[in-house]
Amino acid sequence: MEAPRRGNGQDFNPSAPYRMYHGDKIPGFPQHPHRGFETITATIDGLIDHADSVGNAGRYGEGDLQWMTAGKGVVHGEMFPLVHKDKPNHTRFFQIWLNLSKKDKMVDPSFAMFWANDVPKYTSADGKAAVTTWFGDYFIDNNIHPNNNKPPPNSWASNPANDVAVLHITLQPGGTIIVPKSHIAPADPCNRSLYLVEGYNLGVNIGGTVVKESEGQCIEVDSSVDMELKLPADATGSCEFLLLQGKPIDEPVVQHGPFVMNTRSEINQAFDDYRRTGFGGWPWKRDDMVFPQDKGRFALLYGEETTPTDNTCSE
Repeated sequence: MEAPRRGNGQDFNPSAPYRMYHGDKIPGFPQHPHRGFETITATIDGLIDHADSVGNAGRYGEGDLQWMTAGKGVVHGEMFPLVHKDKPNHTRFFQIWLNLSKKDKMVDPSFAMFWANDVPKYTSADGKAAVTTWFGDYFIDNNIHPNNNKPPPNSWASNPANDVAVLHITLQPGGTIIVPKSHIAPADPCNRSLYLVEGYNLGVNIGGTVVKESEGQCIEVDSSVDMELKLPADATGSCEFLLLQGKPIDEPVVQHGPFVMNTRSEINQAFDDYRRTGFGGWPWKRDDMVFPQDKGRFALLYGEETTPTDNTCSE
């Protein structure tokens, strides 16, 4: 199944009936390089086909979470397969770029896949507040296996002292939730940003202040105190938030396109290395690698394939 037109690289209009992004016949992002940081791809709806220069691959979505450390360099593609003929192929997800410290920017690439049933989730007693903990030691049941929330080994998030957290919070009308203060603040600095994703046009109470849609979509909040989020009972629908938190790396950041380094010369070196080596080359038969329409969710990691019925895989 293919889309009716090609993408032009500027196809990001949210009002369009569908978007191709950089895709030719299938929407998505064909092979492209990264160096110096990590991607955390947290899915909500739909499917993503992943293929990379290491030979790893996967089809994931519907709540699955993929964590990729680009390190010294990796090439990957992210395509949105058109698996449904009888209904729209909607895809809804967040991709978060997490910087690597200088000492880890040139490590070997590594990966982790967490299937939806392994991703920690919390629901309040009244059912009006829910949290998906994509990463962090917040709203975690004591029975959750620690590997269900474990990033690749060189991640800034792998050190608990950095108190990294990535939370997806949903409130129904009349819902309230208290986000605990940071585990390390105020003794250590810890940034906390709250992104208001959707559903707050009539106002949402954040730490005692009512915020409306016209007042911005990102709020820097004090991580050293508990934060109450409250959606009025007369709200017309649910409200969603994305909370990002962590101790700052406190190093220079220079970003150009798909590379995040510490200096301009390192960016130039990344481009030179990619042109010279292709970061290992591309082992797949097409740049926009898409798997068969009837293929289920899977992860192929260093030659071993797992599925959502298997254990979480990481390397």
